[in-house]
Amino acid sequence: MAQPTFSSSSPSLPLPDVFSVALTELFESVRPAIVQIRNEQRGGGTGVVWQTDGRIITNNHVVPNDNDKIQVHFVDGRTFPAKVIQRNPSLDLALLQIQGEQIQGDTFQALPIGDSAKLRVGELVFAIGHPWGQKWSVTAGIFSTMTTLQRRDGTSTQYIKSDVLLAPGNSGGPLLDADGKVVGINAMIFGGDQAVSIPSNVVT
Repeated sequence: MAQPTFSSSSPSLPLPDVFSVALTELFESVRPAIVQIRNEQRGGGTGVVWQTDGRIITNNHVVPNDNDKIQVHFVDGRTFPAKVIQRNPSLDLALLQIQGEQIQGDTFQALPIGDSAKLRVGELVFAIGHPWGQKWSVTAGIFSTMTTLQRRDGTSTQYIKSDVLLAPGNSGGPLLDADGKVVGINAMIFGGDQAVSIPSNVVT
């Protein structure tokens, strides 16, 4: 984020207000690329527009069955059907494609992807999702560490641990850095207040 500039002759500015305005602008800019996913069988979750052609990343457990009817809802009120075109159950990831003749030639705003390997302990991170059906809710936290967890197939993968508050409905949503880049996909709550996210480098 751009840093405010000061001169010795100017009055001191309320830094919390400057920071708050910057974050508000950041969240407004990223919300068009974050969707609510409704699954007729399993309720809802969150997704991230990963490519401008309408490909969306979410958790596999949000859309576990290929035959389910899936709807994606955008913040501007648009709703589209979608289908799973690729999945990785052991990583709990699924890739959706927006469907419908009305999207021919359309492009969708995608979120910029950050380098999760560059996360620093103590760095602020933010989650946006739909916990308990509360649409486009924002929570903030601090990145604490990368941890290695065993996957279902017996292999291991690094995961991001932070204290962002997650709840049912956040699954599949983005973990953002202070520049609004996706550094992780929120997957589950692990170990009390510690949330677990799939690093963006693993997702890619």
